[in-house]
Amino acid sequence: ICLSANGNDNKKFKGDDKMDGAPSRVLHIRKLPGEVTETEVIALGLPFGKVTNILMLKGKNQAFLELATEEAAITMVNYYSAVTPHLRNQPIYIQYSNHKELKTDNTLNQRAQAVLQAVTAVQATNAPISGTTVSESAVTPAQSPVLRIIIDNMYYPVTLDVLHQIFSKFGAVLKIITFTKNNQFQALLQFGDPVNAQQAKQALDGQNIYNACCTLRIDFSKLVNLNVKYNNDKSRDYTRPDLPSGDGQPTLDPAIAAAFAKETSLLAVPGALSPLAIPNAAAAAAAAAAGRVGMPGVAAGGNTVLLVSNLNEEMVTPQSLFTLFGVYGDVQRVKILYNKKDSALIQMADGNQSQLAMSHLNGQKMYGKIIRVTLSKHQTVQLPREGLDDQGLTKDFGNSPLHRFKKPGSKNFQNIFPPSATLHLSNIPPSVAEEDLRTLFANTGGTVKAFKFFQRDHKMALLQMSTVEEAIQALIDLHNYNLGESHHLRVSFSKSTI
Repeated sequence: ICLSANGNDNKKFKGDDKMDGAPSRVLHIRKLPGEVTETEVIALGLPFGKVTNILMLKGKNQAFLELATEEAAITMVNYYSAVTPHLRNQPIYIQYSNHKELKTDNTLNQRAQAVLQAVTAVQATNAPISGTTVSESAVTPAQSPVLRIIIDNMYYPVTLDVLHQIFSKFGAVLKIITFTKNNQFQALLQFGDPVNAQQAKQALDGQNIYNACCTLRIDFSKLVNLNVKYNNDKSRDYTRPDLPSGDGQPTLDPAIAAAFAKETSLLAVPGALSPLAIPNAAAAAAAAAAGRVGMPGVAAGGNTVLLVSNLNEEMVTPQSLFTLFGVYGDVQRVKILYNKKDSALIQMADGNQSQLAMSHLNGQKMYGKIIRVTLSKHQTVQLPREGLDDQGLTKDFGNSPLHRFKKPGSKNFQNIFPPSATLHLSNIPPSVAEEDLRTLFANTGGTVKAFKFFQRDHKMALLQMSTVEEAIQALIDLHNYNLGESHHLRVSFSKSTI
């Protein structure tokens, strides 16, 4: 059938209104907004594979889109039957066409062909696998072009720009959305082509962005297309620079971020070059930018003092706060407020540590109360004047031997996890058996659900309490507990379960 784009095809398209027509790689799209462009229509199909042809029926607000394979078209129809597609904020309708392919009248369709060629060229240059068809390489057609990325051990802030920089090496990144879920920084990132997503996942899963921290955990998302409403430092659609920034958040101007980096001393990112070869300046710009976004009015070095409130004042001590907050950084000083003993100021070694402690501990339960952790306006925690007794409410831990992160790039940065019911124990002497440890942990007032020594090394074990709150309590009570033979038990939260 020779279709022309002059809108006289009405009779031919009558049968196309059946949604449940037989699958075809040609899709019929209806109810398009008047001013919509070929590029926008092609973009609907890109997440599902190569778009091989397009025919716009401008006068009727309809279009035909041809994909390279019937599978791609089926995936696209299935996806959009679950998620209504929108163009320019209007819902549109997609179904199989009766046509098995589009034979377009090229003279009338030149503009569409040119757009298609441009888009295809962009896709082709970004696909490093050359000479193989998708079916030959290890990519299944059903794989999504969207990756879900979780960042473990987030010792330095990771921004959208840093993710874009890393993942663009594998192909055109169309959209990124970042968010925090279960106290973990996560992102959804959409490539123009599932092949690129597959390559990025293979190359980057398990890699650290910066030296010994910010580990990437990457999976395919169930989504095949992301819907980005705003372009700001949390989400961005690189195909639509016209989107508003929303939320009154300034979009982060890279020039400002770079200037910030020069001004601040955040160049102390350990390691001359980070493993993913982000030069330190970029890492610093990212960290500075994140510092600037996260904390309005605070220099990018970040505020080191936290205000913790809703504490159980009968139970809390400077030592217990030192131990718990010490999981996320080196606590310098703790002050329980004299006239408000359910609140305390905690000074960390640097702004990244205070951010980390805040993101992991705000909303957790300590001694039966849900604690609130925010950044304090104070720059430091004052010690009491010489000879003044403040009832032991203020303690200086600056020289404590118990700091976990004294060495830059310390291995401990790799083991920072949100509070969890499972604890990681280490430094266990050979004479101590499972029964001893179960008893010890049961004495903290919780129930030990499971226990497992590491196979290779009985110095380490995993121990699971019945709730996160019990695990927090056990960590406070037993980190640095003397097990004899000059072994002090080390306790941290684990990301594993038993």
